[in-house]
This record gives sequence, structure tokens and C-alpha cells, in this order.
Amino acid sequence: MEDFSETPQLIEQAQKIYTENFNNSVTFERAVFFSWGCMIGDCTFCYMSTQPLEKVVQETKRSNSSILAEFILCKHLGWDIGFFTGGIGALKPDELESLLKSIYEITNEKIWLSIGPISKLLLQRYLPYIKGVVGSTETINPILHKQVCPSKPLKPYEMMFENSKEFDLQRAMTFIVGMGEVKSDFSLLAEFITTYDIHKIHVYGLIPQKGTPFENAEIPSEEQQAWWIAKLRIEFPTLDIQCGIWEDRLERIPLLLKAGSNSISKFKALKLFGTEIAQGIENQATLANRNFVGSLTRIPEIDWNHGIEKLSFESKLKEDIKKKLEIYLKRMRKNIHNHNEK
Repeated sequence: MEDFSETPQLIEQAQKIYTENFNNSVTFERAVFFSWGCMIGDCTFCYMSTQPLEKVVQETKRSNSSILAEFILCKHLGWDIGFFTGGIGALKPDELESLLKSIYEITNEKIWLSIGPISKLLLQRYLPYIKGVVGSTETINPILHKQVCPSKPLKPYEMMFENSKEFDLQRAMTFIVGMGEVKSDFSLLAEFITTYDIHKIHVYGLIPQKGTPFENAEIPSEEQQAWWIAKLRIEFPTLDIQCGIWEDRLERIPLLLKAGSNSISKFKALKLFGTEIAQGIENQATLANRNFVGSLTRIPEIDWNHGIEKLSFESKLKEDIKKKLEIYLKRMRKNIHNHNEK
């Protein structure tokens, strides 16, 4: 186990750099998934690798109504969209383009897209609806990367990043702490960020998934995750850094924010909306002297159906979205009621 005793000193330096470059707000970023299956399906840390081999990837897709209802919720709850994502190969280009167009109509904003390496031709096709692309790079150590992502090499992502520059698209990447990287790998990460002019990085802590080689792995400590964030903030003062947390790791939020994170993600926000855990996230953010933007605990009083009716979608899709949205809202209201009853 490596020594992270210098983390407090790094955090102090990183916090100073953060306050010089950003305000004191913090957002929750929601990753919206369109599927739960992947054509690759052998990344050793990933839930999707546990799916039955005979399962057809296209059959793991969510309904369009469910996806679009979630985007409506994100918009009105004040959540940022971390990225739109799903398993590689789950959507055909026509399907994805149609969804992106509908999402843009709902949000009136371009979004981040994370669907594996995207060709230059498709980047140009999706350009009206996306502001950037996310490479699910996970780790930059070449030996470790081959072990944890045997069928997902870095080269195609590197090509996507280079092509995205031609279209003035932003570039983001993911990095998972706790899979076996060591502190000396930071130079590799910094070089990669510099080479491909990365604008944003999602720094997750390993979530051991049942049925994977990491099932019984020890989760990274908060000092370990904070070390990587602080080092990134010091090296790249204006980099957008997102920290991934989980419902059993709320207490580390203040430290990760003080280390230089801009936003929080990796929380089951719809399932746990309005619960004590959701309230805990907002409370923990205030402990870092950050103003939490949006809400994980309060539903706005608006006419949801009226907003859906204004969309240009077909009538059946509108009705399906209303039904899905009501299912989400019913569960969220129930959570709030149960929490208030305690």
C-alpha cells in the first residue's frame, strides 16, 4: 500500500488554486445511460462484463421514453449532464442521432457523449447536438490498461480526440482510482492530458462489482482518491475535475471538493432522491464551503405535462414520456414522504 501522508499538504495547495480559478458552487452531474449491455463486455471492473454472453446487446436498451423523461428531470432539478452513455454497439448511428436531436430539444444544450471511440464521420454527424466527447480511458498505465480493458485499447480514443479538435469539440476522459495504478503513473496521466488537450476528467473510485475480478477488492481510501484530484488540480489549474462518489462514501465529499473537484457524480440520484442519503450529499457539500446547485431533495412545482406537450415529438412518444415521468416522480415523492416521516 502506497503512502498518501502528503495528501493534506497537496489539498491545501490545490484548494488555493481552485479558489483562484473557480467560484464556490458545486453541481451534481448525472450520467444518463441508454443501455446496460456492451458489445465488448470484458472490462474487468465493469458491471456490463457480468451480463450473460448470450444476451443480445441491443436488447439491453432502455426505452426512448424513459431516457427522455430522465433528461426532463435533470433539466428541472438543476443537474448537469455528465454525459450520455451506454454499452458500445447498443445503438445504431441513426438511433443515436435521433435521440440526440430529441435530447437537444428538451435541454436546449449540447451534451457530452460517451459511446466508445467515435469515427470522424460520425463526429461530424453528431456535431449539432454534442459539445464534447468522453473517452472511457479508465487508466493510462499501458500494462494495467491491457489487464483491465483487454478489448478496449487507447489508440482509437486517441484518434477520436485528435479528430475532435477539427470540429472544435471538447475532450474528456475517465480515470478510476483503485484498480492498481501507482503514484508514479501520474506523469503518464499528465502527459496524456497535455497531449490531447483534455478539458475535463472524471476521477472515480473503484466500485467493486459482484461477479468481476474486483468483487472483493479493497476500495480506494478517500486520501488516495483526493491525492489524484489534488495532483491534477495543481498540475492543471483550469481543468474541469469531477469526483465520483457512492452512497457509502458520502463522508469523503468535503475532502474531494477541497482537493479541487468541480462537481460530484456516481450517485443513484433517481432511486435515492429525497432520501437521507441524498440530503447527506447536499449537507456534505456545505461542509466544504460550497453552494450546492440544483437539488437532490426537492421537486419543483411545475406542470410537467405542459412542458412535454410543447415538444415536437409524436403523440405516442409524448404519452409514453408522461407515463415514465410519473413513475419517477411517484417514487421520488414517496422517498421524500418517508424521509419526512422519520
